[in-house]
Formats: sequence, C-alpha cells, structure tokens
Amino acid sequence: MFDGIKGVLIDLDGTILKGNQMIPYADEVIAYIRSLGKKIAFVSNRGNLSRRMCYERLEQFGIAATEKEIILSSTVTAQFLREHYPLCQVWTLGDEGLREELRHHQVQLAKIPEEADFLVITLHETMTYRDLDFAFRAVYHGARMIATNIDKMFPNENGNAIDVAGMVGAIEATTARKVELVLGKPSCFMVEAALRYLQVPPSQCLVIGDSTESDIRMGRMYGMKTVLVLTGNTKKSHLDTLRVKEHPDYVIDSIYDMIRLGEGECGERDVTGDCFTCRAVSLRK
Repeated sequence: MFDGIKGVLIDLDGTILKGNQMIPYADEVIAYIRSLGKKIAFVSNRGNLSRRMCYERLEQFGIAATEKEIILSSTVTAQFLREHYPLCQVWTLGDEGLREELRHHQVQLAKIPEEADFLVITLHETMTYRDLDFAFRAVYHGARMIATNIDKMFPNENGNAIDVAGMVGAIEATTARKVELVLGKPSCFMVEAALRYLQVPPSQCLVIGDSTESDIRMGRMYGMKTVLVLTGNTKKSHLDTLRVKEHPDYVIDSIYDMIRLGEGECGERDVTGDCFTCRAVSLRK
C-alpha cells in the first residue's frame, strides 16, 4: 500500500471528521502514517473555515497537525486572488472563516456589495435572506463569481447536508450569470498547493477521501494512488455506476482500515465476503 509513497493527501469531512465528531480511530491512523515517515497534507473543500479554525478543530480531537499542513479551498481562493488580483475588492457569501482567510492573505473586503469586483461563494451554515440578497446585489452590479467548490453535499453528524452548490445555484438562477472559477477539489489549484507543500511528485502521492467526484477524481487526474472510504458521501452501491477510469485503487469501510492495508494484511472480509485488498484491485481491472 505505502510502497513508493512519500506524500499522503487526506480529506477531512467524511474521512476523518463528521461534523463535530471524529471518525473512530482517525487520530491513530494519522499517527500511524506519520510513523511510516510519510508527509501529510490535509486537503479539504471546507471554504467556510480558516486554517486557524481548522487547526483548532483537529487539535480538539487530538489529531496532530500544523497549520501549514492544512490546504483548504478558502486558503487556495485567497492565495489566487492575492496573486492575480491584488487590488480587487471582494464580497463573500459564506461564514466568517472565509473572510478571516481572505484578510490573512491581505485580500481587501468590499464595504458594500455594489463595490465588489468578485463575489466569493462558499458554504454558509448560518445564511439569512439578507446574506443571499447582498450576494445577489454584488453580482447584479458587476461582480464576477468565484466558488471555493461546487460540492452538492457534505457529511456531518446528522447525515448529508447541503453544500456550496446550493448557494451557487441560487445566485446563478437569479442573476443569469455563471461562476467563472472553482478553486477547490478536484481543481489544479488544490493539487498544486498540496504538492508545493509536500515537495513530492504526484506519482509518489496517495489520496484518501470519501468523494469520488472530488477526492478520487483529483487523484486519478494527477496519477496518484487513491483510497475511497465509505464513511462519507459515497455508498457502496454508487461504485457500480462508475466508469472504470473513475474507480479508486482501494475501497475501505473506514480510514481505520488504512492500518490493515498499510501492513499488507489480506484475508479480512467486508460484508459482501470480499477481501478488502483483492476487491480494491479488481475495481481497476
């Protein structure tokens, strides 16, 4: 499993966290991967959190991490705007974490929506009509739209919840304008940010995540080894609908099974009676 692997890209929601709960033994798996000498990047489409907030969230569950290891769609969005549009003014539709990350990267926030050059849309778990209307006004008066990601749903402790695609859809439908750029997974922006930090070529990287549309697609696009966990967005029945080129290298019930795969154990059976390792290999035939 880990032969030839130097860097591991690990998703957060649905993979090691589920809302305000940790996936069982996720902290032990992170420690195990570190014990093998592998570099880790936590790569998440969470655009409504800042790096600081995410670090504190991981720390709360006893998951060892540094802020530099955390690559969020909010971080990549802020870096993009700072690099390519240093004088722009931005309005946001999203929670405070996005604005904190933008300010940290010296991106100027517009005082009123009508002055914005860009509207950045991300997850907004406390959204009101006023928030939505201000975002509408920004675009109506000429702001270009950027989305941190366009995931339809994300897993929390209550099941699946609406994600950024819902916010994007509301603004696109009412303004007849389209989002011009999406910076989160599976985009090149997220991959390049992770690889810059890891300093490892894609062929020596492993992606662990719960989404075939973002995590697995990102890994496949860049020639990385991929592991799909079934604790988040993807159910086992969904795998039958995938084309061969969309299949992950491995499918496991939970991230805890990474220890078994890492140690090369075979013979453990899932509910269908299939061996984890053998079943995963067969997905890519």
